[in-house]
Amino acid sequence: MTPTLVRQHPPHAGGAPRVDLRARARDWSEIQERMLVPLYEAVYERLEVGPGARVLGLGCGSGLALLMAASRGAAVTGVDTASPERLALARERLLPGASGTWDTRAGADARIVDGSPRDVEDPHAPAYTLVTAFEPVGCRAGDAEGLGELLAEATPLAERGAPVVLAGWGPPERCATSAVLRVATGPADPLRGARSWRPAARDDLEEAARQAGLRPDGSGRVACPFGYADTDSAVRGLLSTGLFDAAVAAAGREQVDKELTEALHPYQRPDGTVWMPNVFRYLIARVP
Repeated sequence: MTPTLVRQHPPHAGGAPRVDLRARARDWSEIQERMLVPLYEAVYERLEVGPGARVLGLGCGSGLALLMAASRGAAVTGVDTASPERLALARERLLPGASGTWDTRAGADARIVDGSPRDVEDPHAPAYTLVTAFEPVGCRAGDAEGLGELLAEATPLAERGAPVVLAGWGPPERCATSAVLRVATGPADPLRGARSWRPAARDDLEEAARQAGLRPDGSGRVACPFGYADTDSAVRGLLSTGLFDAAVAAAGREQVDKELTEALHPYQRPDGTVWMPNVFRYLIARVP
């Protein structure tokens, strides 16, 4: 798995005090997003996603999970409201005429929308056969509640009995990255807000499914190690999640970079790479 997850990434030039949202989105798509590839693969393999599948990806970001589904022959639709910059990268990857390195069969069967599930509702289109919410729950304060509301809006677009997949962080003791994410809470208090990190709770996924009126129908755990070419790539990748924004606002970018580098030190290998074992969990629920 190391060659897939650990790649060299040239550092950005300059150190502008404001967040460069395009650079952050690029860091996400090139460094951080690929860490969850084993999760996407496990879910698609278990549900036998292939030609004929119609996938609705909630919080699709820069679209890697949708790209993998499209490469299996699925028709894919992605919605997100968090980052227009990430969505622009998703369009580059998935829409007809976009340049990319993956061989997908998406073409006209791919759609990327800056909006909510209501914005892709089409009474003349077939119902979705799979809904995914791959952004891990158990990471931001209040994320389980927000996910339940999003699922309640999306499930009427899916066919009866269709699987809805929710993903979440595993127990903190099985996620090495949890120790590093604690940097997001220290200098941020008392500015902790809805986007600050908090430890995963055991029933996060079940609670979100219950809130949306879904019926749990199986779950699984997947090893998703976070591997980086060096400490600089690790810091950039982690900052691209947005989890450290409150900490940066409270203490400054230089201080957060310093604390992140110190927190990453135990996971740095002799060759300079950074390796953090993690376990993620997914829940399969069914549309009633």
